[in-house]
Amino acid sequence: MADDKTEYTDDESSASVGSTVDVTDEDAESIELNLDDVAAQLEADLAEAKDAALRAQADAVNVQRRAEQEVDKARKFALERFVSELLPVVDNMERALEAAGTDEAVKPIVEGVELTQKSLIDALQKHGVETIDPMGEPFDPQIAQAMSMVENPEVEPNTVIAVMQKGYQLNGRLVRPAMVMVSKAAE
Repeated sequence: MADDKTEYTDDESSASVGSTVDVTDEDAESIELNLDDVAAQLEADLAEAKDAALRAQADAVNVQRRAEQEVDKARKFALERFVSELLPVVDNMERALEAAGTDEAVKPIVEGVELTQKSLIDALQKHGVETIDPMGEPFDPQIAQAMSMVENPEVEPNTVIAVMQKGYQLNGRLVRPAMVMVSKAAE
């Protein structure tokens, strides 16, 4: 055996122990360069995969947070339509109490209506409904609608001097603005 090179056929999968392969310096440099290129490409692919995984995780967290916010909002404001349909009932009870006056013959009926009204308002408050009654406060167009303006030198201009109809909020969201009369400065 004068030749130190070992030859392999295509069907051999690994070198046997003790066999040698001749590699020239050029081949070794080429193999090292190829390995460096492969390692650099693998590192770039790994960094890209890590970045994609972080983005996917952040997207999943954002989707979950948005879904939780939507569910919370739906839960808070699911009663909005129902509340807006009950508000005329509250208004009618207030009108009935105002119209009843002080007649002793209807006093038991008035007491019954007052208790019913109190129960209804308590139930609404239990579910996040708040009454807006801005009497004597500065006019706020966010919660009240001015029905008229009247000169009144006894109060500051732009002050609510009468509430024709109370307003209501459900969990901080305006369901119905208060209908008010506002003072204005004398001309």
